[in-house]
Amino acid sequence: MKVVVSGSSGLIGTALVRALRRDGHHVVRLVRRPPGDPDEARWDPRGMVGHAALEGAGAVVHLAGAGVGDRPWTAARKRLIRESRVQGTRTLAEAVARAGPGVFVSGSAIGYYGGTGGRETDESGPPGEGFLAGLVRDWEAAAAPAAEAGVRVVHPRTGVVLTARGGYLGRTLPLFRLGLGGPLGNGRQWLSWITLHDTVAALRHLIGASGPADPSGTGGTDGTGGVPDMAGPVNLVAPNPVTNAAYTKALGRALHRPAVVPVPAVALRAALRGFADEGVLISQRIVPRRLEESGFAFAHPELGGALEAALKDR
Repeated sequence: MKVVVSGSSGLIGTALVRALRRDGHHVVRLVRRPPGDPDEARWDPRGMVGHAALEGAGAVVHLAGAGVGDRPWTAARKRLIRESRVQGTRTLAEAVARAGPGVFVSGSAIGYYGGTGGRETDESGPPGEGFLAGLVRDWEAAAAPAAEAGVRVVHPRTGVVLTARGGYLGRTLPLFRLGLGGPLGNGRQWLSWITLHDTVAALRHLIGASGPADPSGTGGTDGTGGVPDMAGPVNLVAPNPVTNAAYTKALGRALHRPAVVPVPAVALRAALRGFADEGVLISQRIVPRRLEESGFAFAHPELGGALEAALKDR
């Protein structure tokens, strides 16, 4: 199957492209610079996608967007985060509507729910409040042109992706290895996590590329091999969220290091500005109801085994 991927140089995109190619799928990577390889096609998130890039695609996976937690949330940074997601998604969705692939998997996040406290929340949960919640609502809405054209559109609402390669775990590993890690704030906030391995497997499950490529190119009952009724939001999180304190303790145990040095909330707010409250100190107890009901099996459903696998992930 031909799969077109934006954001292919990111943490998730890189792993997804590698996995798809390993199993014989034809991957076209959308890039913003002049293409340097035969498998690359140029696009401009502000308004241009070449028709040839999407022609004959069975699936389009949209993962592009400025990093949410990479830098402090200045007004300019928040504007860039928003524009890169909303405008880029609308541009690609309009191109997808014209090309008509079997499925458009358009990236999203559990930020949609805002703070849920200790309340277990699945895809039926209401939208939350704040910058991230508003951003995710508009981000998902920007994919409407594809859905209106009859394309199956899926919004994978991804939680905290665990891998030693980067992200939440990778950035804090040096401190934890020195024995300087600890709970963030009071540590009572819920953390909804998923390993990079399961993230890639779930995305492949949604697009219908969960195994070696089908030589016939026909895929499954919806033309892609995916689950025909899997459209709309799907939470990409493991089934067992934990508190930040429990996560910290488990990571310290996995590294054989103490993890008792707390990071005060005031210090996080000073360093990260708004992202501290909406991305680090926020409590989100999210569960993958639709993913489990679709028959997806997690390789790492429990945090202990997930951290062991993630720490080996290079």
